[in-house]
Order: sequence, then C-alpha cells, then structure tokens
Amino acid sequence: MTELDISTRNCIVEQDGHVLIVTLNRPEAKNAFSPEMLLGMYRAWRRLEDDDELYCAILTANGDTFCAGMDLKAGAEGQQRSTEEFMQVMAEVPNVHWQALLRDNRPNKPLILAVEGYALAGGTEILQGTDIRVAAENAVFGITEVARGLYPMSGSTVRLRRQIPYCLAAEMLLCGEHVDARRALEMGLVNRIVPPGQTLAAAREYAARICANGPLAVRAVTRSLREHQEAMTEADAMAASDELAGPVFASSDAKEGMRAFKEKRPAVFTGK
Repeated sequence: MTELDISTRNCIVEQDGHVLIVTLNRPEAKNAFSPEMLLGMYRAWRRLEDDDELYCAILTANGDTFCAGMDLKAGAEGQQRSTEEFMQVMAEVPNVHWQALLRDNRPNKPLILAVEGYALAGGTEILQGTDIRVAAENAVFGITEVARGLYPMSGSTVRLRRQIPYCLAAEMLLCGEHVDARRALEMGLVNRIVPPGQTLAAAREYAARICANGPLAVRAVTRSLREHQEAMTEADAMAASDELAGPVFASSDAKEGMRAFKEKRPAVFTGK
C-alpha cells in the first residue's frame, strides 16, 4: 500500500491496487473537521474520479471516534484557523468543503464507509454520501445539529429521507438523538455490523468484490443509483438508464465478460 502525495496531516490518502483508502487522522480532536482534513478529502475524491486505475474507495478513521463533525470548540470562539493552501483552493473552488464532505460533486465510483465509535453530526452526514457502510458494534450515529441550535447543512434533510423511511429520518433529524449500531442496521442506515476493529477488513472485502467486476459497468450502475431518483417517472428513469447501458454493452469489457463466461474462467477486465 502506497501513501499518496495528496495526503495532509489530518487526512491520509493511500492506494492499494485499484482501491483508494482515505483515513481521517485527527484522533486527538475526535476527528472533528479541520481545513487540512477537508483539503485531503477533496483531493482524494478528485483523484478517485480522475484516475481510471482506481475502481472504488474506502473512508475510515484513526482513533476510537470516526468523526465528531464540525469542531464546535473552535467554531464557538472562531479560533479554528484555515491553512493558506486550503484558502487558496477555496478561492478557486468555493464549494471545496462540500465536495470534501461528499455533498457536492461526488466521484462517480463506489464509496465504502468503515465506522468505529461515534459518527455524529457531520460524521453521519458524510455517511449519506457513501454507498456501502460497515459499522462496528460500538458505532453510534446521530444528526445532532438541532441539539446545538444548528442546521445540518451537508445534505441530511434531503438525502436521509431518500435512504431510509421518512418517519425514521424525521425522528433522527428532529430529535437529534444518538442511534446505536443495531438500530442503524434495522433502519437500513448501514449494511453490516462487525466486531470493533474489524470494519476496515470488512470494507476491504466489499472493495475486492467490487474490483472483481467490470469497472465501466460499476461506474454506470453507480451513476444510475445516484442520479435516477424517485422523483423521476419510471419511463424517464428507464430511458436515462438505457443511455448509460449502451456504452457498457459496446465495450471490450462486455465482450470479455461474456467470453469468460463461455470459457468458464475469470474475466480479465481492462476498463475499456
């Protein structure tokens, strides 16, 4: 596994074959967001989107807390300093923070989440920008902004009710209370629960399964999942889906997949 030069002090970005591994690295502050962390995440998601050799990504964290969201201690007193580099990027990309937090311009490749410990406020908001989610038995979730008189600006009022039943989303958003891992699984907020310390290994298993498939097909399916929402009529969604399917079926990978099936061997995909 290789650490990439886009890493920052608070966000380690590594590549392991076709998988990008993004690790929040501010455990002394419960991985609350910092300019360095946001900059690292922004760079990671853009690298994932642009590098054809990367098929998916895993988001995880160091320490016993996944992410506590905004740094309220710094925010209350206005003391959190933005690095000069982050401010330079923000001058060119005004929504760089929303891209970092997967609210805007998500990379069109699968994102796998591995959560240990608390994932509160922004920690649960960024969850909604991912596709497959593994939680440790000790994981705790919560969109707690209302308890601090704040508004969840990373997209929870829009996304959460599309991902779990409306009444459960309303309960989480309006009560601002904690939800344990078992309840999160019942809600459909996460895919799987594993013992503490095992989430990254489980996320790697999901990544390996994804990487074994045709990368063009995976990207097209990911795009359809993200873009073809319930608000579209079924006919419009089907037409849009067909547009994505055409190039996939015309690809060399599609021919290789069918040939491999006929020859009873694993397919060797090239992403072409």
